[in-house]
Amino acid sequence: MSLIRYPIEQYAYVVDDIEAACMRWVDLVGAGPFFLMPHHKSRDTVYRGKPCDVDVSYAFGQAGPAHIQLIQVHNDEPSCYGDMFRKGEQGFHHFAILVPDIDEEKRRFEKAGCTAVTELFSSARVSYMDARHLFGCFVELYQDNPQVRASFREWKDLHEAWDGKTDPIRVRDWTPPKA
Repeated sequence: MSLIRYPIEQYAYVVDDIEAACMRWVDLVGAGPFFLMPHHKSRDTVYRGKPCDVDVSYAFGQAGPAHIQLIQVHNDEPSCYGDMFRKGEQGFHHFAILVPDIDEEKRRFEKAGCTAVTELFSSARVSYMDARHLFGCFVELYQDNPQVRASFREWKDLHEAWDGKTDPIRVRDWTPPKA
C-alpha cells in the first residue's frame, strides 16, 4: 500500500526573504496573490519533544493547480526548518497532505521510519514527519477540516480571478484558535 494515500495539497519552500520570494513566484510562475502572515504563531508547537518558539513568517498562494507555501525563519530556535537549511539557505522543504485521522497517519509514517519532528496546532493539528530518507523532504500531515478546506479554496478562487498584478502580496493577521 502507498505511503501517500491522499492528494498532495501544498508544496512548501524555506526562503531567505519572503517578500522577494513571493515576487519571484509572481513574476516567474504567475503564482499569487500571496497571503503573508508575518511572525506567525501556532499553538502548542513542539520540536523533537520540547516546546519550540520558532519565529516564522508564512506566505500562501496558488500556482495554477498547486498550492504554494513560502516560509521565512527569523530566529535561531531549533526547528524542522533548520534541520534542512541554515540561515541564508533556501529550498524545497516539504509537501503537505490533508488527512482524516492524523494519529493513524502518524503511525503509518512511523512504521515506514518517518518520525514526527514537529507538532503544532494551526487551523488544525499538524505533524511534520521526517521523510527525508524516502523523499528528500518532510511530509506535513494536516488534519483535514472545513476551515482548512475553505482557506485552500479561497486562495485558489482568488488566484483564478486575479489579474496577476494587483496586490500581489496581501498581509493577513492570524491568531490560532483557542484550545
